[in-house]
Amino acid sequence: MKRRDVFGVIGGAAAWPLAVLAQQPKKNVPRIGFLVTGSLVSPEARAILKAFDLGLREYGYIAGQNVIVEVRAADLNVDRFPVLASELVRLNVDLIVASNSLAARAVQQATSHIPIVVPVMGDPVGDGLVASLARPGGNVTGLTFLGPQLVPKRLALLKEALPTASQVAALWHPGAYGEPTMNDMMNEAKEAALTLAVHLRLVAVYVPEDLDRAFSAIAGERADALLIFPSPMLFNQRKHIVDLAAEHRLPTMAMGKEFVQLGGLMSYGADIIDSNRRCVAYVDRILKGAKPADLPVEQPTKFELFINLKTAKTFDIEIPAALLARADGVLE
Repeated sequence: MKRRDVFGVIGGAAAWPLAVLAQQPKKNVPRIGFLVTGSLVSPEARAILKAFDLGLREYGYIAGQNVIVEVRAADLNVDRFPVLASELVRLNVDLIVASNSLAARAVQQATSHIPIVVPVMGDPVGDGLVASLARPGGNVTGLTFLGPQLVPKRLALLKEALPTASQVAALWHPGAYGEPTMNDMMNEAKEAALTLAVHLRLVAVYVPEDLDRAFSAIAGERADALLIFPSPMLFNQRKHIVDLAAEHRLPTMAMGKEFVQLGGLMSYGADIIDSNRRCVAYVDRILKGAKPADLPVEQPTKFELFINLKTAKTFDIEIPAALLARADGVLE
């Protein structure tokens, strides 16, 4: 599949015709670059692009008619981000949507003048993407899902669901965010573990191929549960992670409901996929003349707790009634 064969594989509202996208853009029609982590045929990329297309339509943009969208996919190889970012910059697009913090850093290094909108940032200040949430100050703005900051809360909820758990393994991707953000996330997780009287075993996953080895190590140490740290790569690998967790009978706590929908036990966080729809508000304002430097980064106002009762029953886990009552979604 060629890199610019963008939406031929995507059904529903996001089926943007290849024939249209292959045309030269009409005069004065804005061009948007979009950089994603996974492959164009992955469920994650399909969901992201469908949500973005929905957002475009809400603001009156129809791909191939009054806006041109150029998508580049890293196929889960984040080392390709700089090359793909440079390619989008050479296309002289009016704006680039970088799907996450890693993609945003690559685009930011490739251009200081093309506006960049990021629908899913972990810690935009800690990662050096913006000067502050209120005044970004550069060419980057967008939404943060506060993923790293919620790690202690996720661990506390996991402990509430499993009061007798004393050994918790944590999957983390060392390159998911900038070094300051990763250090803060590690330190806060360790402090939370001490408070909860839980031994936290950190297991690094650098590439998807590490997952099988990681789960073998976790199983060998007889962990009671698994905490999944926020990471675009781990999010892309959620089906594999959930399958391995089921194989090893490991109840999981993750950052998005997408894990729970696949069979994970619990999740807590903002709606990551919908952020790709909401980011079009920034796209629209920038295309109409606003500067990213002046557009505050949006923080989530709601965090969702999802619980899979079917998985709980499979693992002989009885979720406390008080926790179930607070859940935003219970899958049975």
